[in-house]
Amino acid sequence: MLVGNLVHPGSGFNVSAASLDTKAVAEYAGQAKAQNVSDFLLHIIPTTVVDAFAKGDILQVLLVAILFGIALSSVGPRCKPVVDLFDALTHAVFDVVSILMRFAPIGAFGAMAFTVGKYGLASLGPLLKLIATFYVTCFLFVLIVMGGIAWFAGFSIVKFLTYIKEEMLLVLATSSSETALPTLMEKLQRLGCSKSLVGLVVPTGYTFNTDGSSIYMTLAALFVAQATNTPLTITQQLTLMAVAVLTSKGASGVQERRLSP
Repeated sequence: MLVGNLVHPGSGFNVSAASLDTKAVAEYAGQAKAQNVSDFLLHIIPTTVVDAFAKGDILQVLLVAILFGIALSSVGPRCKPVVDLFDALTHAVFDVVSILMRFAPIGAFGAMAFTVGKYGLASLGPLLKLIATFYVTCFLFVLIVMGGIAWFAGFSIVKFLTYIKEEMLLVLATSSSETALPTLMEKLQRLGCSKSLVGLVVPTGYTFNTDGSSIYMTLAALFVAQATNTPLTITQQLTLMAVAVLTSKGASGVQERRLSP
């Protein structure tokens, strides 16, 4: 939020808010107004197990996965065939995600083509400024915040980033961290982390520790406000940031989540 106020990535866009089509977000805005805290918590509980996967609600899927993982752990060796089955399915799902994510650059190109066609080539300037601001902010966050945590834990964040450089390049090329999940989990196991620990911590972190999504959603919201010349008070910006941090949980795509016995 501080970087967005200092850099002003949306300044110069000068988009008229009256000319924007609000129908695309009307459904989501209506849901947000109709849902209170109790509704949000109750929404995490799916109607049926199949319903959670059919709707693709990541929080419902995660709840089912945790309950199922606890059940498998309590039963013990008798559930080994089920665990092996889900382990094989995990690799298959990862391969499917890897294939689909190869088309992500095409989708990004289509979005850029639409923006240029509607707002002109000059519109790429503020968008590039937004992306550059986002990457610089993330870079500082990784080195300062996560680097400090890593130093306190006894290892170098720079050495770790060097170790996973292939995964970072993959994320940069596809604009999605989901594609790096399979190889990242394999590399962590090679470092000495147990399979059960990696299987729990990494997918859970993808769901709840969404630092990048929180940073992007806050910056993007400020970008839209600046692009449409909509003034925001500090209270409104703090509220917006809090909502971005909260709603970023579960923002990643549905992955195979499991608790290994």
